[in-house]
Amino acid sequence: MQKSLLKEIILEQEKDRQDTDAGIPRAALRITLQQATLPHAVVVSGVRRCGKSTLLNQVINKLYQKGVYYLNFEDERLVDFTVKDFNYLYEVFLELYGDKKVFFFDEVQNVPQWEIFVRRMQGKGCKFYITGSNASLLSKELGAKLTGRNVNIELFPFSFMEFLIFKGFQLSQNSLSLTSERAVIKKHFAEYLKHGGMPEYLKYQDATLLKRVYEDILYRDIVARYGIKQVKPLRELGLYLLSNIGGTFSYNNLKKALGLGSMNTIKSYADFLENSYLIFSVNKFSYSLKQQIICLKKIYCIDNGLAEAVAFQFSKNKGKFLENLVFLELKRALGEIYYYKTTNNLEVDFLIKSGKNNLELVQVADNLDSEKTRLRELTALTKAMDELKLKTALILTEDTEEKITLEGKVVTVMPIYKWLLNKAIP
Repeated sequence: MQKSLLKEIILEQEKDRQDTDAGIPRAALRITLQQATLPHAVVVSGVRRCGKSTLLNQVINKLYQKGVYYLNFEDERLVDFTVKDFNYLYEVFLELYGDKKVFFFDEVQNVPQWEIFVRRMQGKGCKFYITGSNASLLSKELGAKLTGRNVNIELFPFSFMEFLIFKGFQLSQNSLSLTSERAVIKKHFAEYLKHGGMPEYLKYQDATLLKRVYEDILYRDIVARYGIKQVKPLRELGLYLLSNIGGTFSYNNLKKALGLGSMNTIKSYADFLENSYLIFSVNKFSYSLKQQIICLKKIYCIDNGLAEAVAFQFSKNKGKFLENLVFLELKRALGEIYYYKTTNNLEVDFLIKSGKNNLELVQVADNLDSEKTRLRELTALTKAMDELKLKTALILTEDTEEKITLEGKVVTVMPIYKWLLNKAIP
């Protein structure tokens, strides 16, 4: 690759980086800054346009105001960049900025075998911050390639707390107790529930931005990366899954419902969609790994706004959007997430496993106003609590709050917005 072109790209990108809005401080910023003193590469992965580049920019502004080596590999002029070009890149960096020890690489997974250069430069005492839109960046294989010299951070779209900051709302210890402030929080929650937390979309309120993210995931992260020739089956599968968040599926059922290829093809395409952070699959809880694999899985999406823009109307699926929002918050907490089926086939939305034997049941309901809904949710929960020998459980709703005691068991009912903010209140 020509060094003159590399120089042009580096200078343009650096100017663009410096001109970019710093954005709101992300919760992940604190964690990322804590890794600065380690020699390990900091690997930040997440769905496209969720704020990874902004996070890197915030780290640079906080710690490296004297300058770093920065390059975003999403630039179309770098489409032919190979691992052999890294040495030319390093030479250009030296010519432009002198000897520095910190590299920031955006979307580096676009370059096969990039880790060879990173490992070599780590041996010379260099520090790397790396982003990518592919879950393989967090895989065990990457740890082997970098000989364990990496720390991993997953970045999601805005949490509700980050959404409030973006909206200019200052949360205090009393916000949830004050009627006027609670009303504002509930108004913002209704917006967050429908529109999600993708920063660029929230800034410009243009749904085509979310549709473009979806198209980029399909064509740039999957079709181009895996050499897929028939795009239509992939598009149909993606649309079907996004239209059924909170629902169950099996690969065989997907094959029959969509009339797509072989079951192995369906599984591969679903894995590609999940690896690109568009969707997540959740297994049914069982102490048997075999049962987890063969049972139906539940499907969730990375962002409510993206699902609404691409797949279906929010008003018809509000309960599923609430459930998806709860899933995303549980996913941020890094626990093991399952759904639970009782022996008489009643379903609890989430079972969270933390540590060796710590289990927690979480049910999501729009509200408990209907006696039929109330009975259904409580019957499923109490049956699951009996089977798992648990004394407490949680029901999350849009706006209901109470405590229910049944035969020595305590079920806490809490609004989702309050649950989301409880850990964030100083």
